[in-house]
Amino acid sequence: MKMKDKMQFSIKKYLVIALACTLYGVGISLFVDPNNLAPGGFTGLSVIINRLIPLETGTIYLILNIPVIILGIWKFGWKFTISTLYAILIVSGSTNLIGAMRPVTQEPILGAVFGGVLIGVGMGLVLRNSATTGGTDIIVKCLRQRFPHMKTGSLMLMIDAVIIGTSGLVFGNFDSVLYSIVSVMTTSVVLDMVLYGRDGAKLVYIISDRSEVITTRILNEVNIGVTHLEGSGAYQNKEKKVIMCVVKKQLAYKVEEIVKEEDTSAFMIISSASEIYGEGYKSYFGEII
Repeated sequence: MKMKDKMQFSIKKYLVIALACTLYGVGISLFVDPNNLAPGGFTGLSVIINRLIPLETGTIYLILNIPVIILGIWKFGWKFTISTLYAILIVSGSTNLIGAMRPVTQEPILGAVFGGVLIGVGMGLVLRNSATTGGTDIIVKCLRQRFPHMKTGSLMLMIDAVIIGTSGLVFGNFDSVLYSIVSVMTTSVVLDMVLYGRDGAKLVYIISDRSEVITTRILNEVNIGVTHLEGSGAYQNKEKKVIMCVVKKQLAYKVEEIVKEEDTSAFMIISSASEIYGEGYKSYFGEII
């Protein structure tokens, strides 16, 4: 990729991240926060702390993320963290700025649903552009290195459960817990649709001169099975290993990122896989019953 093309790509990437984080901030400040909803993660934790100390929600979100960013730099380096820091600053600033406006709705169910949609769209666009919104994403990534047997989804669920449960104690209202769960579920569904569409899984083929390195990283970081197929290029008649794997849609972007980081000239095919049978997917016997 030429220098000019790289610059245009970077500008476009950061403009999209800015727009996505603004949508995220709108979801927090005009829908979630005014209705006493704490939809997990650092977003929910910021809303809870806002009720305990006189600081704006966006400012609290930024403060909470400072140690996480330092941890991210230490563990994963600046390349991974710089776009995340940019995203956090936009979310924090937009949340405070838009928070001065009148809430769109004070009906908790509407706040949960529409706030969840905006947060899900924003988060999905950020992830598609190789960044995160900070918070528990980096914490979970670090925990996965220490406890590789634990699944990312399970860790996120445990953290969110603690935060949502705490919101019920702070707000003194169990209804807020139920509405927060609705918000989390809405965000999850929308996030999946933005990142991966409506498909159940992705079938990935990768042809690369660095197949061994890519395979090792997929096995260790994505924690899915990989199959090597024998291939031969028709033009050069050169033998190559073809990597084939089926990955759940929630993890497909991680495989893409690994390939991009290891071999920008790799040939990669990603297709939809709606019917998958075997370990980790559907049971043959379960379908018969």
